[in-house]
Amino acid sequence: MVLEEVKTQSKRSQITIFFIFALLLVAAVIIIFLARDNFNIGGIPSNMEPVYNTFLTCLEEETLTGISILESQGGYIELPDFISGSSYMPFSSQLDFFGNAIPYWYYVSGNGIEKEQVPSKSEMEIELGNFIKSELRNCDFENYYDEGFEILVGDVKDIDVDIRDENVQIKVRSDLNIVKGEESLSVGNHDISVSSKIGTLYNSAREVYDYEQDNLFLEDYAIDTLRLYAPVDGVELTCSPLTWNAQEVFTNLRDAIESNTLAIKTRGDDFSLTSEENKYFIKDITVDGDVRFLNSREWVYSFEVSPSEEDILVARPLGANQQGLGILGFCYVPYHYVYDIKYPILVQIFLDDEIFQFPLAVIVQGNNPRKALETSAVDFQLPEICEQKNTEVQVNVYDIQLNPIDKVDVSYVCFGTKCHIGETSSGTLKENFPQCINGDILVKANGYEETRLQYSVVQNGKVDVIADKLYEKNVVLKIDNAEYNGQATISFISDSNTKTIVYPEQKKIELSAGQYEVQVYIYKNSTINLRATSREECIEVPRSGIGGILGLTEDKCFTIEFPSQIISNALSGGGKQKYYVAESELSNFNTIEINSRPLQTPKSIEELQNNYALFEDRGLSINFK
Repeated sequence: MVLEEVKTQSKRSQITIFFIFALLLVAAVIIIFLARDNFNIGGIPSNMEPVYNTFLTCLEEETLTGISILESQGGYIELPDFISGSSYMPFSSQLDFFGNAIPYWYYVSGNGIEKEQVPSKSEMEIELGNFIKSELRNCDFENYYDEGFEILVGDVKDIDVDIRDENVQIKVRSDLNIVKGEESLSVGNHDISVSSKIGTLYNSAREVYDYEQDNLFLEDYAIDTLRLYAPVDGVELTCSPLTWNAQEVFTNLRDAIESNTLAIKTRGDDFSLTSEENKYFIKDITVDGDVRFLNSREWVYSFEVSPSEEDILVARPLGANQQGLGILGFCYVPYHYVYDIKYPILVQIFLDDEIFQFPLAVIVQGNNPRKALETSAVDFQLPEICEQKNTEVQVNVYDIQLNPIDKVDVSYVCFGTKCHIGETSSGTLKENFPQCINGDILVKANGYEETRLQYSVVQNGKVDVIADKLYEKNVVLKIDNAEYNGQATISFISDSNTKTIVYPEQKKIELSAGQYEVQVYIYKNSTINLRATSREECIEVPRSGIGGILGLTEDKCFTIEFPSQIISNALSGGGKQKYYVAESELSNFNTIEINSRPLQTPKSIEELQNNYALFEDRGLSINFK
């Protein structure tokens, strides 16, 4: 009886539960049906949906803005600290591209240390996330405020950025509260996907950069351009000197580098259709997107050439005026110049409407490419001595009247290594120097002669340096007191340097007070025709076979052929004269008048050789006017 009653109560309970569940389900359906016009599919009230869509659009726009900055600034939004260059190495840490600062991915700092600034993809994601976080509260909801909405965007609690090849995924945790009248909406998680090829572009940029670091192909192009557009090595059959204006050489190089850099391309699908001539400019780099290499003559450059005489490269003839060589019967001019060249290249990768770009430095030293970068940055051409600046020295720089000279560049040279120290202020520099015995303090200032002073840095000290002022003077060349406007080279040679001008194209020279040997070579048109000749030369070589083992030798002879040549310019005047140029002459007079005696215009090789012999004993008359 009791058992039957329990069963009846259990059945009644089940019926009650099912009845309640059915009522709730029906009520839910009715509510949804009645309110279906007030909600969208995502559960956001339809009248609030435009507000939320505006927020998502703002999030997308800020993401795209951040992506654009990353692409235009080599993967950076917040730029690394700016580091300036120096006279030794002109690169700062950033390239100024039409007012847009782009960090170098590779450069050499002003104190000669190799630097890499290649951002990783994860670092780019962090920078993009920080940018979105800082900009998201600036979304514009003004139109909705006028409609009675109250909108509050909370601080970003967390943000996750995932840069992919075809898009960027953004997940933001930030409370967004929207209120209008009795209705309200609160959303805490916001996910969007932004279409962008930044991931693919970055991968392509890394491919190009890594290929350059492994192969230094940009330096190879630089060396080819150097040898094609500048005098490097060679021999010319002539009896007059060869001269080049260094500034003109560098201008030609700069123009050639700019145009040749633009011609460099990467391998594309139509490579097989490319002419053999143009294949020289195509590198075997296969990446997604089109690659362009840019250089501008307006960007920072550094050119150095040695040996040079101020701004003139002079190669003097050998043969007719060399003892023991005159019997060869011809003149020749050998030359060999060593260049250091440094300039930037901007790499741009295009894909659809997006461009990713980064700059890097191209460096040629001693006519050779720099060494490929190690896995970690190392000293570049500078030993540790330049980093061990631990001894304070005060350098005072004065002119000959003991007036302090401002903005003088001061360096210290120790065992052939040049360490940049700094610049004077009010004639004084107080900085730490590396310790060195018998090093040289080197001072350079505009309008003054470069000055060296031997100074051992072993303890704190003070040194005074006197710099000689440079004076620009007009040069007038005469032969037997009659003004001469033909071809000549005029050199002022001192113990420390040589200043040369090519006359009459150049009629000004900068000199400081001091002892010089003045040399004037005057050349006139001539038509000396040298026939082709040959001469037999014999050298002693080990015998072949057993005789060579026993140390026996024999003569091996060969014939040297000398081609014919026509000497169109020959030495026809000039001479040498030692002369002390006084400070009073430089400060009080504007013109240096050099008077020379003529030599017979040679018509044969014998007369040319005789002119060179007479030249050695010919003096000059030098007057300041």
